[in-house]
Order: sequence, then structure tokens, then C-alpha cells
Amino acid sequence: MTPGQDEFDLIGALAARFASGAGLAPGDLGIGDDAAVVTLTGPDRVVLATDLVVEGVHVDPSISSPEDIGWKALMVTVSDLAAMGCAPSHVLLSVAAPPGFAVERLGAGVAEAAGAAGCAVVGGDLSSSTLLVVSVVAVGPAVDEEVAVLTRAGALPGDHLFVTGPLGASAAGLRLLGERTPDASWDGPEDPPSPWSAHRRPVARIQEGVTARAAGASACIDVSDGLTADIGHLADQSGVGLDLVVDDAAVADGATRDEALHGGEDYELVIATPDPDRLRAAFARAGLRAPLAIGRCAEGAAGRSLDGEPLASGGWRHRF
Repeated sequence: MTPGQDEFDLIGALAARFASGAGLAPGDLGIGDDAAVVTLTGPDRVVLATDLVVEGVHVDPSISSPEDIGWKALMVTVSDLAAMGCAPSHVLLSVAAPPGFAVERLGAGVAEAAGAAGCAVVGGDLSSSTLLVVSVVAVGPAVDEEVAVLTRAGALPGDHLFVTGPLGASAAGLRLLGERTPDASWDGPEDPPSPWSAHRRPVARIQEGVTARAAGASACIDVSDGLTADIGHLADQSGVGLDLVVDDAAVADGATRDEALHGGEDYELVIATPDPDRLRAAFARAGLRAPLAIGRCAEGAAGRSLDGEPLASGGWRHRF
């Protein structure tokens, strides 16, 4: 965005950027009117999620490009749908940006992420601001009514706990990126990610969530605030204890154990299941990485241990 660029010229440029997105059926109405009109497949119920990316809290423009920030804003939102075992179909994007910020480049990152996630950007809002704030709202069909959407509240004592990939890469990336300037070019997300790409361009585990739901998982949550914090939310909502065993396989290359346990922003999924063999087999059939075992749910909601020791609290919390 050049200084003084007209709002409606920018909207037109972004609308052209998002016009090729998947998810718009014949007769649907995307960007250009007061609201969007979309056709949702499947049953009447839908899942909805919203998230914010705020300069100085979630992103640092000195180490993340505008494209990175757009990518991240979309992925962190659709990750919440993945944790429910659902896939996004449509998103709304709102951006408040300071003069001179390259909003069109941010839109390019959003469009790229939407393509990877299989959803369409169908509207949103723009505003000037002294601080960059990006808001994404995602919606998707609940799909199979015979299989309940995953929540944080379904785990039972004895359920096995898995994570969809190693943790701590994003926190390690933030640490390492503070020591270097990111390249101007970008070849796309890496899977498994390097530490710097994990922070700049996290990948929502949509197929993993959908597969876990179909395989009879009992509960799920994405790792946004750190494993110890997020798995604690799952335990709280399910009324279970935790007996965690986190070995080196669950620690991402380049990350410390502390970053894996408390760092956050990995957006891997923690899955509880009564049938671990069924989960592993379903992931293998889907061509997904094998989930990593990290312990079991236990009797007694207050009992929480890590490697045989009391589980210390940790992770990120906003303060107001």
C-alpha cells in the first residue's frame, strides 16, 4: 500500500486477489456488497471461529513480512476449526493498518493461506490505525451429524493423548529470527517446518483434525498458548487428570524442552482418544505423519503430572 492510497482502490485490488478462491458456488456473492452470500455444503449446522493478530503481541513486522502476517492471520483462525474436526469453507478478513503498510502484500499472504486451507475469502473491512491489527472470521460446515464435532470436553480417564507433530518450533523460530533478518523471498511453508518458518508461517492441521474426528477421538485442542496451558484447558473442560510423558520426539529440532512445553503458537493438535490404534491407522491411511504419544488422561481432575513430577503451569496468557 503506497502512502495515501485510496481505500476503495485497495478494496478493489484485494477483491481481485481473492476472486479465484475456492468455495463460491453459482449464485454466491463475495466481495463488493454490504455482506457476502455463500452456500454451505452438508447439514445446517456450521462451526465459526475468529482470531486476532496484533502487532507487538502476535507478530513483529521487523522479522515477519506482510505476506507472512497475512498467512499467519488466516492459519491461526482456521486452526480452531481444525481442533473441532472441521474444515473451513469461507473467511472474512478485516485489517486496521498504519499509513504506508503494504496491505496488498498482506492480502497476498492471506490468499496463499486460503488456497492451502481450501477456503474462500468473501469479505471483510479495512481501516487506518496507528497499529497493525488483523482479524479473521472463519466458517465451515459441521458435515457429519452422526459424528459429533470435537470439543475440549469429551476426554475420559484412560484416554490416550497424542500431538500431531513436534512442539516448540515457533518459539525457537522467534528466538532465532531475533538474531537475523528474514529473506525477502519465500518459497512456501515447510513441513516439517524449520524454526523460522514455523513462527512466520504456521500450518493449521485441518486434515489431522478431520481424520481424528472420523477415527473416534474424544477431545481435541490446538496448541496456541503452549502445551501445558492448552492441554490444561482440555483437562479442565473434560474433568480429567493428566499423566504426561513428553520425550525428545515431541520436541522440534532446534527447540528447547521449555519451548516445546510452554512456547505456544505451534498450532499442532492435541488429541485424546480411547482407541490409539484406530487413530494411528487412520492417520496412516490419510498419508499423515504418525501422531506422537504424550501420555494419558487420568482419574481425578486435580492430578496432573509430567514425567512423574507435578505438572507446572506455563504458557501464554494475555493480561488486561
